[in-house]
Amino acid sequence: MEALKLATVDDLLSSPDDHVELISGEIVRRPMTRPRHGRAQGNTREELGPFNRRAGPDGWWILTEASVAYEPHECPSHDLAGWRKARLPTLPHGLIELPPDWVCEIVSPGHERKDTQQIPLLLQRHQVPYYWLIWPEERKLVAHRLTAGSYRVIATLDHQRPARVAPFDEIELDFSYILDDA
Repeated sequence: MEALKLATVDDLLSSPDDHVELISGEIVRRPMTRPRHGRAQGNTREELGPFNRRAGPDGWWILTEASVAYEPHECPSHDLAGWRKARLPTLPHGLIELPPDWVCEIVSPGHERKDTQQIPLLLQRHQVPYYWLIWPEERKLVAHRLTAGSYRVIATLDHQRPARVAPFDEIELDFSYILDDA
């Protein structure tokens, strides 16, 4: 019986395809972005603009399609990820090896298992404090906070009202805009 060979970050980097990520030692093609997915991703980044534009240690780097090398066999490409500039003063030129302070995945049909099971376990192991999930078709957001090593739901929101949600609770976010499919 032949041993299963897990792909590594080096294998990922040598892949001719740019739309791949490394999940549990397997190079996986990222799904095609659907219009509602892309709109939720762009609207969320835009809504978080005040944090992204802020210079100095109080600012954030809010990135889309951020590839993070957590482990030799784990390098997902997050829909959105954010690092406090106090922890990551400058962006690296290649892969980011520092776990983010916040991750947001936009759940695509057929990829629910990765976003709701595999990624949260990886983020928990690396103590990522906040994890959001957006379901664009349902127009819903569920925010989690890492507490005692596990994620706990801190907010479940729909498109009907603005709200303050950690770690960005300094401002009220317009969820009718973030979750809009018009």
